[in-house]
Amino acid sequence: MIKTLKISFALKNTYRVNGILHSLKQIPLLKRLLPDALYGVWGLKIFAEVLSVLWALCKVFLGKFLYILLMVWGAGMLYENLETGRVFLHILLCLTVIGSYANTALFNPSRDKYYAMILMRMDAREYTLVNYTCSLLGAAVGFLPFTLCFGLLAGLPLWLCFLLPFSVSGCKLTAAAYSLWDYERSGKVYNENKLGRVEWLCTALLLGCAYGLPAAGGVLPGAVSAGALLAAIPAGFFSIRRIYSFGEYREVNRQLLAQSVNQTENLKYTAKTANEKKISADTSITSDKKGFEYLNELFIKRHRRILWSPAEKISGICAFLFFGAVLLLYLKPELKPVVNELILSWLPWLTFILYTINRGTGFTQALFMNCDHSLLTYSFYKQPGFVLKLFRIRLREIIKINAVPALVIGWGLALLLFVSGGTPQVLNYVVLVVSVLCMSIFFSIHYLTIYYLLQPYTAGTELKGGTYRLVSILTYLGCYYLMQIRMPTLVFGGVSIVFCVLYSILACILVYRLAPKTFRLRA
Repeated sequence: MIKTLKISFALKNTYRVNGILHSLKQIPLLKRLLPDALYGVWGLKIFAEVLSVLWALCKVFLGKFLYILLMVWGAGMLYENLETGRVFLHILLCLTVIGSYANTALFNPSRDKYYAMILMRMDAREYTLVNYTCSLLGAAVGFLPFTLCFGLLAGLPLWLCFLLPFSVSGCKLTAAAYSLWDYERSGKVYNENKLGRVEWLCTALLLGCAYGLPAAGGVLPGAVSAGALLAAIPAGFFSIRRIYSFGEYREVNRQLLAQSVNQTENLKYTAKTANEKKISADTSITSDKKGFEYLNELFIKRHRRILWSPAEKISGICAFLFFGAVLLLYLKPELKPVVNELILSWLPWLTFILYTINRGTGFTQALFMNCDHSLLTYSFYKQPGFVLKLFRIRLREIIKINAVPALVIGWGLALLLFVSGGTPQVLNYVVLVVSVLCMSIFFSIHYLTIYYLLQPYTAGTELKGGTYRLVSILTYLGCYYLMQIRMPTLVFGGVSIVFCVLYSILACILVYRLAPKTFRLRA
């Protein structure tokens, strides 16, 4: 067991370290500084080892901290009229049941299992049980400080807070034992990455119970929630025998890994086929323009269903919602002051909304899959003048696509502001429309720019760019942070307009100088 544990740790750590080194090599600023024989540099490997250990600690503690803080304790604080301790236990019970079958660790076809059991031919039973035991202990240890901290803040007794992590592990053990019993009975292997209709339905019902019932003023009695959680401890204890006496782990993992490979290939094929079906095959589509304008117009016309249809649907939904909001204000005039205040001070919220509905990612993906992955094989296509010219043409098109829902939202907000009581500063109406449009333009420029500077797709149209993902995550976090800001519409709108203009200028300069080197096919 100890030897298997050491090999397992070394295996996970090795591919985690190699993954970190590979990501470092993808960062444009570091690419020239780092040597080609990157994986053999002792200092860099030590640095990657440290990052790997920090990442492992984050998985054990940081994820549990955010889970309890945001999804359990933080969500419970929103229901001010209900007892905090009861809500805490109610939400934790529902989410624990979901996690028992959606995050098992036993039925997850992870990469390390493929390396260990298929390539290295390690003992499947011993490897599975060692890693599963470590996963359960990690869950208990990771949850313990935070159930103690936030549980006590919610008013729960110390002994109950101490036992809650073991309830989580017990619930996972019980669900795993049931899945093994079901395999022995039916021969069907459960895959936590491929939930069926029953599992998704249960998840929806449990999430509704977790957050919907408290919102409606109903919550399980504290004794019921605590009793159900504590009952999972002996249930998990009795489940240990079945889990540790099961002898067909090699076959179970073989089927899991086979499902994983097939699922990945099927997803790639399905996505490619779905995109191809949306591309117009009408041979009568043509253009009277020349050069890159000709290429762009043909692309836009033939990909209208991929590019314009989603924007038109989003615009229709937004228009319907604004119509409903105006009607609601006429039916309930007492809501007008609240809506008026929201529009005049909560404009930063729109940043996140526009982030979610912008078509930047879909536009660049369509560009690469159906145009650039072929044309990038020609040297003329990467000349600075041509790159910047095509960038400007494409930027114009994506701005037009994203501008449709942005204008609907901008004019809808201006209408709501007028209907809800208006404002003495007429400039607020103008700023609302223009700032929303500028935020939409920013996202259009941003996604097209990082596509040209970080081109993340391989020739096989797989997303591989680590830096591209990092920038996408930072964009999301930035938009999420702006949701917490309260600022007058006039101030935030003015800042948004100025920022958009400056970002546009900087983006064109960067694309002209760097894109001829960065806009290329990946291996």
